[in-house]
Amino acid sequence: MQTGPSILVVDDDSEIRSLLARYLSTQGFRVITAASRRELEAKLADSRVDLVVLDVMLPDGSGLDICRTMREARMNVPIILLTALKEDVDRIVGLEIGADDYLGKPFNPRELVARIKAVLRRFNSGAVPAPQTAPGYVFAGYTVRVDARQILAPDGRSVDLTGAEFDLLHAFLERPGRLLSRDQLLDLTQGRARDPMDRSIDVLISRLRRKLGDPGGDGLIRTVRNGGYLLATPVQMQEAS
Repeated sequence: MQTGPSILVVDDDSEIRSLLARYLSTQGFRVITAASRRELEAKLADSRVDLVVLDVMLPDGSGLDICRTMREARMNVPIILLTALKEDVDRIVGLEIGADDYLGKPFNPRELVARIKAVLRRFNSGAVPAPQTAPGYVFAGYTVRVDARQILAPDGRSVDLTGAEFDLLHAFLERPGRLLSRDQLLDLTQGRARDPMDRSIDVLISRLRRKLGDPGGDGLIRTVRNGGYLLATPVQMQEAS
């Protein structure tokens, strides 16, 4: 019996479900499968799920709608979307509504395992108690607690960031005023190289700006043409108490 992380694979193709269930089991994961939105919701209610591998096209609903609903309900389960190879729009929309990663069909199961491990690594990094010397940050009135993966706005309210958004912000806070290319940001936050057509960093930047009240990118995170992005505000480090 597997005791590793529990992965919920949601796809209406029985062949894909069986293939992924067998392969992921050999990699040490516990695997639950669902063929529809209704089955997914039942499995989420009845089982512990550490990550969802979610097909965009399901017989009783869109994977994008499911992802949006889960995020609006503040279900903090990581989601990797499976999309058809040419569905770039769906991939971008998926990232905008809170998916943690995406993979185009057809794909190599080994790549899916690598993506799952990377997402779980990022997601779980905040669940392990950090050393007492782990720093926090203050910038533009915002307070960031790295150990709790929490950010408070100037008015004291909590800012709800996805794991990928928090990792991106953390990368900037550790390097204030430094120009970071898209390739560097992808490597720092997701540990993988960027495909020439990969727009995930741009989408995450847009989402992060919006949540930090800087949708135009004129104040906090600036765009440098042909260069990348930089955090253009002073950052004060605070030692954990």
